[in-house]
Amino acid sequence: MNDALFDLRQLRQFAVLAEECHFGRAAARLAMTQPPLTQAIQRLEAALGARLFERTQRRVALSPAGAVLLPLARKLLEGADALAPAVRAAAAGLSGQLRLAFVSSVTYGPLPAWLSGFHAAYPDVALSLREATLDVQLELFAAGEIDAGFVLHAPGAVPPGFEHVRVIDEALVMALPDGHAAWKSHAAAATATMPRLRWRDVRAEPLVIFPRQIAPSLFDALVSAYHAGGEAMRIAQQAIQMQTIVNLVSGGMGVAWVPESLVHLQRAGVRYARVTGLTGQALRCETSLVWRAGAAPVVERFVEHVRRGRRRVSTGR
Repeated sequence: MNDALFDLRQLRQFAVLAEECHFGRAAARLAMTQPPLTQAIQRLEAALGARLFERTQRRVALSPAGAVLLPLARKLLEGADALAPAVRAAAAGLSGQLRLAFVSSVTYGPLPAWLSGFHAAYPDVALSLREATLDVQLELFAAGEIDAGFVLHAPGAVPPGFEHVRVIDEALVMALPDGHAAWKSHAAAATATMPRLRWRDVRAEPLVIFPRQIAPSLFDALVSAYHAGGEAMRIAQQAIQMQTIVNLVSGGMGVAWVPESLVHLQRAGVRYARVTGLTGQALRCETSLVWRAGAAPVVERFVEHVRRGRRRVSTGR
């Protein structure tokens, strides 16, 4: 048997004839005349080396071999019918897989809503999520294991070599133990929702901070801010995850600078405050979505979805 001697068109003709069991009706459905249909079925039988129909003057019926072929042919035809739409959907970014990494701090901001909205808009895109710091994300990008990532950095310090869109620009606030002496120095601070503390009251406090390699630009910005304020950073403990940093603060291990969105992470024994009077530039941080140029269409779909979400947040809609 030569497999190249039959094609999907012949299988479709066979399937229609199997349903109609009548050459005339099958030919009409296929928009062809009866003789070419008869010839096509004969060529298919010759290619397969088996009789597919039992023919008499009064009836046409599937042979045992034809009965075996019919479900197989239908499966092939269904796959063929789905092929072009599936390819077009993938090319348009409407289906496929999106491998996304993110820093933990963005989960306290808009990321959950963005992911939920994207899944609702593009249900045929499989989301693969991975929490990872900047240094790990750079390794994953280099290995081709992620398509895009949310990274935390100092203002304007997006990692080089990436396309990006800034999604969050926020202040750094300080997390302090609830019993810290700074609360006692300001009666108003003890009750305010987001109190303000003076730089001189906290500048010498030991810090719980992330290692430099996971956010070098932000770490260096903090070092510069302390230097401008006439103080050197005193690092008491280091931790990778923001949740861990806040937990260490609750245990009295020190104070910590965290993105303002983290105030939603409430921990017993921890309070957040803005710090005023710090010499030099105000302490801020940014979160950006980064991806490589030439990324798959599904990445562009997600980028545009995030852009729209960011615009809705900025306009209050």
